[in-house]
Amino acid sequence: MAAYAGRRIALLGPVLFGVSVVVFMMLHLTPGDPARMVAGINATPEQVEEVRRILGLDQPLHIQYLRYVRRLLQGDMGRSLATREQVLLNLWPRYLATVELTAAATVVAVTLGLTIGIVSATRQYSFIDSGLSVLALVGISTPAYWLGLMLMLLFSLQLGWLPSAGRGGFAHLILPAITLGTLAMAVVARMTRASMLDVLNQEYVQAARAKGLRERVVLARHALKNALIPVITVIGLQTGQLLGGAVLTETVFAWPGIGRFLVDAIKARDFPIVQGGVLISAVTFVVVNLVVDLLYSVVDPRIRYSSVGD
Repeated sequence: MAAYAGRRIALLGPVLFGVSVVVFMMLHLTPGDPARMVAGINATPEQVEEVRRILGLDQPLHIQYLRYVRRLLQGDMGRSLATREQVLLNLWPRYLATVELTAAATVVAVTLGLTIGIVSATRQYSFIDSGLSVLALVGISTPAYWLGLMLMLLFSLQLGWLPSAGRGGFAHLILPAITLGTLAMAVVARMTRASMLDVLNQEYVQAARAKGLRERVVLARHALKNALIPVITVIGLQTGQLLGGAVLTETVFAWPGIGRFLVDAIKARDFPIVQGGVLISAVTFVVVNLVVDLLYSVVDPRIRYSSVGD
């Protein structure tokens, strides 16, 4: 397990290098002169050149990149052009808010998705299977902003059970988590059903039933464990999409996350904020993929052994 984990962690180096290059080049690939954008349209040529010197844009590209990486390793992402505050200090609390929302949405998606998928697979072609399949299809087809508004209208305005907006206690998290996690829940449910149906038809599952094992033991120990590999892949991908796609949900529920903040920074052309936000999000997605890779070896030891021995 340690050797497998070490190999997967070692692969993070090239990936993070590529991420840093892409994020660094964002400023240089943007149409127009970055120094002119920072200095303002009314700045004189001398002022633009001074800004270019301060930002280090007068240096060769590789020197600029090395300076950028050195600052990142020191925890320095630069300063916001709008507030002149440290980018990391601006992003970190909003990033934590988005991670909190994403984690809650993932719990909703995994819990409900696995349950719906397993029940549908074990009741194939029944009324329950048809109803749950329709529910999953509705979850995939429903826009997040519309679902959020409907949940807010019902549970906040009409019933008064839950707060409609803002970030506070657990109650503030329920509606945004359900809104954000519904699409992922539907995807996980459909993948779980398909994977479970494939496994339930395997000979070793039939042999376990022939031994007289309880159906619950057969499903949990033999069927579900072997059906989890594609499901884990989908969960990892959906978690990354939830992290990056939380903008609409954060906007509807006035959730102070990094998504809304980055949209505002893009409108204001606050490039250091945009660069820092994209970098943090990309690194998080890379870490999620690493966790998924490690979960493969936990669920199926054959992956670990074949990977270490090749």
